[in-house]
Amino acid sequence: MSDTANKALLPTGLRDVLPPDAALEAVAVNRLLGVFAAHGYDRVKPPLIEFEESLLDGVGAVTTKDTFRVMDPLSQRMMGVRADMTIQVARIATTRMVRHPRPLRLCYAGQVLRVKGSQLRPERQFTQAGIELIGADTPVADAEVIGMVIRALDAVGVRDVSVDLMLPPLVPAMCDALQLSPEARRTLRDALDQKDAAAVKAMGGDVAGVFGVLLGCIGEAEEVLSRLQAMDLPAAAAQRRDTLAEVIALVREEHPAATLTIDPVEYRGFEYHTGVSFSVFSRGVSGELGRGGRYRAGEAQERAVGATLSVDAVTEAMEPLSSGPRVLLSVKDRLLAGRYQTDGWVTLNALQDPQDFAAEARRLGCSHYSVGGDLHAINDKQG
Repeated sequence: MSDTANKALLPTGLRDVLPPDAALEAVAVNRLLGVFAAHGYDRVKPPLIEFEESLLDGVGAVTTKDTFRVMDPLSQRMMGVRADMTIQVARIATTRMVRHPRPLRLCYAGQVLRVKGSQLRPERQFTQAGIELIGADTPVADAEVIGMVIRALDAVGVRDVSVDLMLPPLVPAMCDALQLSPEARRTLRDALDQKDAAAVKAMGGDVAGVFGVLLGCIGEAEEVLSRLQAMDLPAAAAQRRDTLAEVIALVREEHPAATLTIDPVEYRGFEYHTGVSFSVFSRGVSGELGRGGRYRAGEAQERAVGATLSVDAVTEAMEPLSSGPRVLLSVKDRLLAGRYQTDGWVTLNALQDPQDFAAEARRLGCSHYSVGGDLHAINDKQG
């Protein structure tokens, strides 16, 4: 392998983002944050790395296996590189901003780094953008966050968005009502995670009956809700179901054409969520665009709901950027750059005047060149 190839080699899961992808990502971040800011979400910027005891505390414990750790040479304490920004924003809200009026609306964007990627998303470093609504525990708050995600994705041109809604506490609530042993809960959880109807049926009794029906309650939101409402659920589970129904009704008021589905037994990746949760998908994009839901923030266990988008996935669903026509300016005409840019041109300044302006403009990807204040189009049939 050549020395040049060695220098270009990067660790698995890391990559250089080149033009035009880097510009598209920047546009996506700016538009997403613009939508969030327009609806009262104030931006915060946590550090890339912090002490692991704060980074991995509370709900942060779910990112332990994803977190890179290093020793701080100054304090001799272990530090972690953030694997997810939600935990950091929750820390800021419940410490530095604990005296700010509730509900507290915060937004963010930045890079995260993980020990390993997933099968669908092998990247270990990528950009996140998201929102957190902290200090509110109502279906209206849940619906606001889901609606914000739909609105923000529309603002960046992502079409065919589908929101898959879940209730992570539903299965535990039903297990409590059925007084299942820890071993039975683990067996059931594995079967539900695999969507293994035969394994659920094999457990017999009320477990097979109730959870067999739940496994069949996956699909379009209103249809699944109708089936869930027909079930005789324990009080705690029924309350969760009714909250989900209220959230969906609120989202429908604002986004009547949104594609909403329900998977009431899904749990993987939502271990710390305490209420309505969701994943966001778009046709033609492998994996999810983002996810969110209700959780408890900080030592005070403050009620919160939020959503995080993977900007790398979002840009896959976006249309390519269309920049303005490019013009090569002679050394003297560089003073005219502002005028051309006002008219929608992208300008490149010649650092010295070439002998053949047309050939040089073509080499640099320009469709025109300007000499002496006169604009000339390149004849593509030339040389």
